[in-house]
Amino acid sequence: MNYTVASGTPEKQRTGALVVGIYEGGKLSPSAQRIDKASEGYLSKLIKQGDFSGKKGQTLLLFALPGVKAERILLMGCGQEEKLEAKHLRQSWSSAVKVLQECGTTDAVVCLLDLKLKEDEDIAQQARLLVETAEQASYRYDQTKSKKEPPPQPLKKLTLLLEQRSQQPAAEQGTHWGQAIAKGVSLARDLGNLPGNVCTPTYLADEARKLAKEYKPLKVKILEQEDMEKLGMGALLAVARGSRQPPKLITLEYKGASNKQKPIVLVGKGLTFDSGGISIKPSERMDEMKYDMCGGAGVLGTMKACAELELPLNVVAVVPSSENLPDGAANKPGDVITSLSGQTIEVLNTDAEGRLILCDALTYSKRYSPEVVIDVATLTGACVIALGAQATGLLSNDQTLAESLLAAGQTSNDRAWQLPLWEEYQQQLDSNFADMANIGGREAGTITGACFLARFTEEFSWAHLDIAGTAWLSGKEKGATGRPVPLLTQYLIQRAEGAES
Repeated sequence: MNYTVASGTPEKQRTGALVVGIYEGGKLSPSAQRIDKASEGYLSKLIKQGDFSGKKGQTLLLFALPGVKAERILLMGCGQEEKLEAKHLRQSWSSAVKVLQECGTTDAVVCLLDLKLKEDEDIAQQARLLVETAEQASYRYDQTKSKKEPPPQPLKKLTLLLEQRSQQPAAEQGTHWGQAIAKGVSLARDLGNLPGNVCTPTYLADEARKLAKEYKPLKVKILEQEDMEKLGMGALLAVARGSRQPPKLITLEYKGASNKQKPIVLVGKGLTFDSGGISIKPSERMDEMKYDMCGGAGVLGTMKACAELELPLNVVAVVPSSENLPDGAANKPGDVITSLSGQTIEVLNTDAEGRLILCDALTYSKRYSPEVVIDVATLTGACVIALGAQATGLLSNDQTLAESLLAAGQTSNDRAWQLPLWEEYQQQLDSNFADMANIGGREAGTITGACFLARFTEEFSWAHLDIAGTAWLSGKEKGATGRPVPLLTQYLIQRAEGAES
């Protein structure tokens, strides 16, 4: 979809549809007041008659209003004015976008930048929110469907309207951010939604190559199984032993700053299907284990957004990718393996495989002399129990880094919640036969999973994002969410702004 920012008065806009907000109780937003005045009280009359209440998510499409040049007026309920938050605006605007798509218009003017949010968002962030939400509401997955049915008259253009021309540069900046993040989110969702027989480690590697061809600042390198054997990546290779799909270690380097600037390294778990291995999972909902590569997908999506924004940073993506399947050659409970770091690991459960491929990738990241390292993984079911589908789990050995990520999550409405990483939890990983076990028992599973990874990150500033609850939705709305691309991209934007100041 194309996005533009313009200034002007709502009633004079020649467009297929004009969107204005109305608060619960019938209070009109500034743009709605202009429409009401131009139409000689048409909106006020509707509200007085009880045809529109302004409740959150409510919509009403009007045609040929007197005194207004737009073909249609779409009223969008915003809920209570004093309680309007970014998340509420997202919900209401998402509903409105679907109405616009169904009504047949190809263009619309959106008068929602005059709404006052509880968070007191600036114009740039509000414009970004509108663009991201419109793209999310417009997302369709049809890659593996034989019949693709696009809308009969798809919405092609949205114009964000301002009354003050002085606000236009900020709104355009926000629109640019929103489009870039939306592209990254869409890539992550597409990769996550693809089935495991299509999205294999080789497929992920090819997608990284495509990104490198599309964006000049990106450089790709793929390590094959033989390369990993020479390096001694025993943990990653142990997971891959049960699969006929060859493992890959994907690196994608973004160069946006001088060589003097140390890179930010993003490590994403790329387990393209996880059966649990010998410690096999229950069959119910095992199909959703195609989403076990959403960490890798999110990291690749973030790299796309970073390249779109041309951020003045150096960023490296490292995606260890394999399948985890039962086979005569698969690793077994009780096996002891040697990681790239030289540390030995007793495999008590082959379904705790994500930390095994990640630990070698984290060790590999050291060669980049990173400023910080952030890993992203659908690591533990325990995180789903603890935080549900609302917040990503965050654990870190650097509180400054943790607070920066938490702030980025708040700004992007892609929130995280910090859990402790205390030394006392490490004893749960004690093993009589190796340097550590790969699981720490039922208690504090998300924390002990991070404690395991912490043993491979002692030399640098590191944070772990457990997206097991946020990477995809189940049920009727089943599908990948694209999280945490907004959070990570916002973090990079923050770092870029700091680098430029």
